[in-house]
Amino acid sequence: MHALISHYKIYKTFAFFDVDYGPVFVQEPDDIIFPTDSEEKKVSLNCQARGNPTPTYRWLRNGTEIDIESDYRFSLIEGSLIISNPSEMKDSGQYQCLTTNMFGSILSREAVLQFYCFCNYFILFSFCVLLEIIYSWVFNEFPSFVAEDSRRFISQETGNLYISKVQTSDVGSYICLVKNTVTNARVLSPPTPLTLRNDGVMGEYEPKIEVHFPYTVTAARGTTVRMECFALGNPVPTITWRKVNGHNPSKARLRKSQAVLEIPNVQLEDSGMYECKAENSRGRNVFRGQLQVYTYPHWVEKLNDTQLDSGEQLRWECKATGKPRPTYRWLKNGVPLWPQSRIEMINGVLMIQNVNVSDAGMYQCLAENKYGTIYASAELKILASAPTFPLNQMKKTIIVTKGQEVVIECKPDASPKPTITWKKGDKVLRENKRITILPHGSLRILNASKSDEGRYLCQGVNVFGSAEIIASVSVKEPTRIELTPKKIELTVGESIVLSCKALHDSTMDVTFYWTLNGQPIDFEKEGGHFESIKAQASSADLMIRNILLMHAGRYGCRVQTAADTVSDETELLVRGPPGPPGVVIVEEITDTTATLSWSPGADNHSPISLYNLQARSPFSLGWQTVKTVPDLISGDMESAMAVELNPWVEYEFRVVATNKIGTGDPSAPSRVIRTNEAVPKTPPANVSGRSGRRHELVIAWEPVSEEFQSGEGFGYIVAFRPNGTRGWKEKMVTSSDASKFIYRDESVPPLTPFEVKVGVYNNKGDGPFSPIVVICSAEGEPTAAPIDVKATSLSVSEILVAWKHIKESLGRPQGFEVGYWKDMQQEEAAEKVKTEGNESSILLTGLEGNTLYHLTVRAYNAAGYGPPSTAVHAATKKSPPSQAPGNIMWIQDGSHVSLGWEPVRPLANESDVMGYKVLFRQEGQSNSQVIETQKTSAVVLLPDVGVYIIEVCAVSEGGDGTASPQIRVPSFSGGKVTSAQSTLHVLSTSSSSVTLLLALMVPSTSW
Repeated sequence: MHALISHYKIYKTFAFFDVDYGPVFVQEPDDIIFPTDSEEKKVSLNCQARGNPTPTYRWLRNGTEIDIESDYRFSLIEGSLIISNPSEMKDSGQYQCLTTNMFGSILSREAVLQFYCFCNYFILFSFCVLLEIIYSWVFNEFPSFVAEDSRRFISQETGNLYISKVQTSDVGSYICLVKNTVTNARVLSPPTPLTLRNDGVMGEYEPKIEVHFPYTVTAARGTTVRMECFALGNPVPTITWRKVNGHNPSKARLRKSQAVLEIPNVQLEDSGMYECKAENSRGRNVFRGQLQVYTYPHWVEKLNDTQLDSGEQLRWECKATGKPRPTYRWLKNGVPLWPQSRIEMINGVLMIQNVNVSDAGMYQCLAENKYGTIYASAELKILASAPTFPLNQMKKTIIVTKGQEVVIECKPDASPKPTITWKKGDKVLRENKRITILPHGSLRILNASKSDEGRYLCQGVNVFGSAEIIASVSVKEPTRIELTPKKIELTVGESIVLSCKALHDSTMDVTFYWTLNGQPIDFEKEGGHFESIKAQASSADLMIRNILLMHAGRYGCRVQTAADTVSDETELLVRGPPGPPGVVIVEEITDTTATLSWSPGADNHSPISLYNLQARSPFSLGWQTVKTVPDLISGDMESAMAVELNPWVEYEFRVVATNKIGTGDPSAPSRVIRTNEAVPKTPPANVSGRSGRRHELVIAWEPVSEEFQSGEGFGYIVAFRPNGTRGWKEKMVTSSDASKFIYRDESVPPLTPFEVKVGVYNNKGDGPFSPIVVICSAEGEPTAAPIDVKATSLSVSEILVAWKHIKESLGRPQGFEVGYWKDMQQEEAAEKVKTEGNESSILLTGLEGNTLYHLTVRAYNAAGYGPPSTAVHAATKKSPPSQAPGNIMWIQDGSHVSLGWEPVRPLANESDVMGYKVLFRQEGQSNSQVIETQKTSAVVLLPDVGVYIIEVCAVSEGGDGTASPQIRVPSFSGGKVTSAQSTLHVLSTSSSSVTLLLALMVPSTSW
């Protein structure tokens, strides 16, 4: 027992590591129930394992290996067994998968292959398995099914139909229907007639239990148990259930008029004796049976892969629970393992003494009871090798400082464990108080000194060989460090340099590291506040610029050499503006004041000198400083009163602290509060008059903002009186948003002056009135119609309307409205256009051509419209000719172009031709020059060099007609073109030949 698992090395292996290991199941075969009438003529038993090398597979049926090669019906696909055309007689049984690689074999769980059929159930004599059967009975004809109740019961165990007390309505033909819920197949029995005898009367009798559950009912934990109990009797018996020596499970349910007791998710505690009692007025009958709940074995503790040195002891334990209690068996490489001289197996514990290479392999522990078997597997590796050292332990040089502890590692890989010896130089090293060989072989030297310098050799030896490593030890003077200044107090925004100097062995390099509160300073992420400056080889500085409050703390300088690491710290205190005060509490509220309290925030090393109180409401632009009592809130105060607030307004408050350094961040806002209601104090502003109708007094004002309404029920009091009278008329306006009041009195002449004032009120009372202003009543609508109305047609779409207006004392016009409609329309359909001010004419545009229009004019102002004038008439001009000048001919002489064209003949509904326009422009320009003529010819002077575009159109009183197609003419700016060079050009717009005599006339002077 001296080496009991002392060198267990438990490990996990995975397929994606390049490590050799034994087979491990990924998938094991499951039980299969194969339908004999299935169209799928194959059975697949799945098996898959991982391992390195890749495992191979064999299969066992009822414990005997299957010769896959000798039967064409068997095939193996990646470990899975495929059976073609399976036969119940040949292939039913228990199957196991055996997988193997160089490290051993493991055996899968047993998978049972069964066959079921659903033939004619009523003449079935077969070894087939019958599954998922449901019984029902048809009464007389399908689909009239027998309904179960307290008198009628169908047993799902036997399929029989029981009728406790037969009645006349039960007479008829009965057919049993059996349904397979897997395939939905159905089978019907032959009809069974039920008749009533007439030779007697059935008397009453005590219950007789015809259907009952077995004396012993077994069920797996977690399943649903159904126990049946039904009795015949007259009167019809009543069924009751109870658990003897206990209570019925709370989850239990009674089905089918209490003939079935159903217990879902049955557990061990549901086990026990159950009683069914049938009772009527003639007596009772009782049946009792035992419910036994079993559990399949379940692992509590599994095996782990293990590797041991040769000669050590193996102890494996597997634990499982189950009811009945499981027993254990062991397999090695798929074969039962039996006790031997070195091997013991007691209650799930396997012990092998003095293990050797022959013990290596794959082991399995089986836990089983009568209801099932579970498997756990693990690999045992036996190590047997000469000592070897990993590369990281070879030829080391260890540098330490005086007084330090030195550990020289010596951990060879070997099996069995090697013997370790140490030498310094050529002498064997002996242990003393300072020098110790540790249990795992490493050498420890305490309080190192110069005498410990030298060359050290470690040798490991076992039965298979030996190995050694060499290490050199060098002892240096310890490093010292000085960090200055030691304690600093700074103000936010200032800068400082921390200096770190190291005194160290000159043969060693030194590295500096800076920390803040124990964490390394990230110079790239600190926003430029920190900079590391290497002043000399043995010193370094830390520059901190524009210090913030967050930069306060412990600054550390750590110096590292090959031999040691030392550090020092200094404290940096940063003074700054105060932190935000604590939660602001509103303690007392009136209509214009609020008493507040708060807790002080951090003073950041500079005492708080004063507080500032701020408020925010829905009507303020952000946070505003409010007046307080006392006027100045000193830094030692923690409460104050905000004054001169507006009544009935929601406020939030916050507090800001100030010290000598500056003003800090504000506190969090208080809860929202509303000041109390009060009588309003703010009257409306800008009370004035507005235009209205005759006999109206229109009074307007700027509404009072909700901020100054001071309470609910806010409204206005409008007071007015004729100028020079004593009594006021007052009218209430209940809308807080109102901005106007209209007073109408038929007796009030236009432009009567009134004194007016507007007051305010709310539920608390009446507030002040605005200053008195004088405004006049409305002047009334115009009373006279415009005179001398004239309408002049200007074009095909324009008529000019002009008028005069008689000045009158009342009803001054604000403008005029012109109405116009076509001759065939009613005046009600007139279109209207307005002018403003004193204009006395308007040009109507967009009219239809050659159309007679009727027109009226009337004045209007804010009070309304005056009477219209007498209607006048005007007809728009006919449309301009739609025909363009045709057959244009031109001849060019230098910069002169002589043009000629055929005359335009207008249609009957078009305006007569009054003349022609010649439009010409230089190519690339938009503005054209125009020559007007009453002839059908013209001479055009092209003043500049370039290409000109020329068009011709007819002119009529209806406007310009359609333009001719464009002609392009080049200009040579005065270059003389002789008659011999002149060319006659014709732009024909018709297919017929046109002869035109064009007299070329070149003026002697420029146009």
